[in-house]
Amino acid sequence: MLVFGLAGQIAWVVENMYFNVFLYNTVSTDPALIATMVAASAVVATLTTLLMGALSDRLGTRKVFLTAGYILWGLSTLSFSWISVDNVQGLFPTARDVVLLTAGIVILMDCVMTFFGSAANDAAFNAYVTDVTEPKTRGRVEGVLAALPLFAMLLVFGALDPLTQSGRWQLFFILIGIVTALTGVVGIFLIPRETRRPSSEPWSQNLLHGFKPSTILGAKDLYLALLLLGIISCAAQVYMPYLIIYIQNTLGYKDYTLILATVLLGAAAVSIAAGRLIDRLGKLALYPAALLMGIAGLVAMYLARGQAAVIAAGLLMMAGSLVLTAIAAGLVKDAIPAGMAGRFQGIRMIFMVLLPMVIGPFIGSALIKQSGDVYEELGVVKQLPTAAIFLGGAAVLLVSFLPWLWLRRRAGKVMHDTEA
Repeated sequence: MLVFGLAGQIAWVVENMYFNVFLYNTVSTDPALIATMVAASAVVATLTTLLMGALSDRLGTRKVFLTAGYILWGLSTLSFSWISVDNVQGLFPTARDVVLLTAGIVILMDCVMTFFGSAANDAAFNAYVTDVTEPKTRGRVEGVLAALPLFAMLLVFGALDPLTQSGRWQLFFILIGIVTALTGVVGIFLIPRETRRPSSEPWSQNLLHGFKPSTILGAKDLYLALLLLGIISCAAQVYMPYLIIYIQNTLGYKDYTLILATVLLGAAAVSIAAGRLIDRLGKLALYPAALLMGIAGLVAMYLARGQAAVIAAGLLMMAGSLVLTAIAAGLVKDAIPAGMAGRFQGIRMIFMVLLPMVIGPFIGSALIKQSGDVYEELGVVKQLPTAAIFLGGAAVLLVSFLPWLWLRRRAGKVMHDTEA
């Protein structure tokens, strides 16, 4: 579980953070292109997870989707080693706007890579985790899984970020692609033989199951938990696509290794430790404290300028976001009916990826454009991310209090009815 989880998060770190930097540094600084790429990727990820998650239930297997998906995920990542404005210019010498064409190719290949990644990780891996875990230990499992993206960031930043700093993007994508593909190969031998039985329902029914009014009305806790997860994810997407660009260009920390390493290690430690508290105190009980921590961190990031202040604020922001995500993801998995994990992964993706990655980055882009902050490099005027993206994230995150309150009241009503 950890091998696939970590390798998948390494690939997603590259997709979610470095593709934005790659596009910004080598193709175009237009934040609208970044927002478009994030939104397009989110649509592909959601549709893929809907289709492949339901299909994995129907066929009764996760292993095939995991292993084959990771191999193809890695190969599609390798393709980015070729993409550059010069290469596109050579291939299409009569193109009127080679920069826009290159950006379009980056966005297209991002969608191709996302298809394989979502089939392997979002659909198969998450369904597999739901299959093999129980509610009483899910807080600890989700705490570790929530920390994996940070460990993945540390590995990428520590081992591979110097390649991007020196413009060696080709080698960067080759190494990430090889690691991801090899994980799929290793999985052929590591993942045990499955005993799950194929679903007797047709694939089309599995696919549409989560959209039926009767399903929604019969699983209110699940959809409230999904709404909660969606708001948390949307808040993060307001600032996350622009975070490295903000630290590097707005704050001026060209070498941001110490900042990110300290924040990521600290936040990962908090997330793992919080997993035990979640299991002991209860997911809903711990939510208000995590919400307060997350909002405080975002406000602090808005104010922070010095390196020490940025590290402290970033740690608070990231730790809060991870704990909130672990709580909400655990609530979602708890509420999924037994044997139906695959078909609900697509619904989870709508709330956790599609809507947040369509809405969040455009909120961030609007805040950046409204600020009008720019700088000039080699005669080119470039837009700078503004600290207002963190206040925007805090405002969105505050809304998550409403579905939490609803879930809390429903849980109290169930307990009262049981005692009666």
